[in-house]
Amino acid sequence: MRRNGKAVQKSDLPQKVCLHCHRPFAWRRKWERDWDSITCCSEACKGEYKRARRSHS
Repeated sequence: MRRNGKAVQKSDLPQKVCLHCHRPFAWRRKWERDWDSITCCSEACKGEYKRARRSHS
């Protein structure tokens, strides 16, 4: 992500909070197209979150 031809500082990137571990995580270039749908910080957290939701239902 660049702004006016300059690299953006990591602290200036958008952040979200992981639904499973509740830790903040920053935008990554590989998530550029899917940023609105990203809810967990990693595949491991995503799997644990889904397993926990399934067992509570």
